[in-house]
Amino acid sequence: MPTRTHRAWEGQPLFDVVSLGRRFHETGGHLTREEVEQIRRTVGRAPEAVVKVLPRGGTDLKAVGKHLAYISRNGEVDLETDDGDPVRLTSEAALLKDWDLDLDEALRRGSALTPTNGRVPKLVHKLMFSMPPGTPPEKVLGAVRNFAREEFWGQHRYVFALHTDEAHPHVHLVLKALSEEGVRLNIKKATLRHWRSEFARNLRSVGIEANATERAVRGQYRKAKKDGIYRATLRGESTYIHTRAEAAATAQVGEGSNAEQGKRRLKSTRRAVEGGWRSLADLLERDGHRDLARDVRRFVAAMAPPRADRESVRESPEYAKYGIRMRDQAYSR
Repeated sequence: MPTRTHRAWEGQPLFDVVSLGRRFHETGGHLTREEVEQIRRTVGRAPEAVVKVLPRGGTDLKAVGKHLAYISRNGEVDLETDDGDPVRLTSEAALLKDWDLDLDEALRRGSALTPTNGRVPKLVHKLMFSMPPGTPPEKVLGAVRNFAREEFWGQHRYVFALHTDEAHPHVHLVLKALSEEGVRLNIKKATLRHWRSEFARNLRSVGIEANATERAVRGQYRKAKKDGIYRATLRGESTYIHTRAEAAATAQVGEGSNAEQGKRRLKSTRRAVEGGWRSLADLLERDGHRDLARDVRRFVAAMAPPRADRESVRESPEYAKYGIRMRDQAYSR
C-alpha cells in the first residue's frame, strides 16, 4: 500500500537563526516582515504551540473505540466531525463503521500488507493540540478547527473534541490514517514541525499570540516529559524518573567519554545559536529596528548555560537518593 509523508518539509527547522543570520551576514539583504515578527515573538517569549502524536492505541478497532470514548468522555462531550457538525457520540462502533475502519483492519490481515519491520500499521493517528493555562479554550478549538480543515479536509476523515478539565486547554483529534484515495499517512518529525507552525499561525489568526520554535533557539535543552511521565512525576510514582536518576548517579561515579561528547555538542550548538542571534541583532539595528535589536541581545545574554538532561536529573529528589547510594558503593570498593 502506498504511503506519503504529509506535507513534510524535510530538514527545515521551524526557525533557523543560525542559517538566517549567516545568510544575511554574508550576502546582505533585508529581513522580511514575517521574519521580524518571528524574532519579536521569540525574544518576547510568546507561548509555544504544542502538537503531540500520542503513540499507543491506534492499531486495532477496540483501542480506537476506547480512545473515542475517552475524548468524548463517554458521550458527555460533543465531538466535531470533518463535516463541521457537532455530534454526541452514543456508539463508537457507528463512527468506526462510517470510516470503514473494519475494512481497513481486514485488509491489513492480507499477506501483501504484512509489516516487515515488526510494526502494525495504524488505523488512526491520535493528535493533541494544547496551549498554556489562561489561553481561551474556544479560541484553541477554533484554531484546531481551521488547521484541520486546511490540512486534512477531503483527504483524511477526522473528529476532535475540546477538553477543559485541566489547566492547559487542549484538543484531541483522531485522524484516519488511510486517506480517501487509499494512501496511508506517514508522520515524520518534519511533519510535526510543519503542523506546529500551522497551528501557531491559526492561533494568531484568532487573536492568540503563539509561537513555534525549537528549544535550542530559545536557549533550552531539557526535553518536555510525556504526559504520562509528567503526571506520574507529580504523584512521585514515575519509574522513568527513578530509572533516569539511577543512571545519572551511576554515570557520575564513572563519567564516560559519551557524556563529554554530548556536552561538547550542546556547547557547539549554543555557540552557533548565539552567533546567529547576534548577526540578526546587527541586521535589525542596520534596518532601523533598534529596540528589537536591543531585545535580541538581552535575550541572548539571559540564556542559561547549556546543560545535558542528565545534569537536570541530578537536581531531582530521586537523584539525591540514588546518588548517595551509588557514591557510597563506589567508596566501599
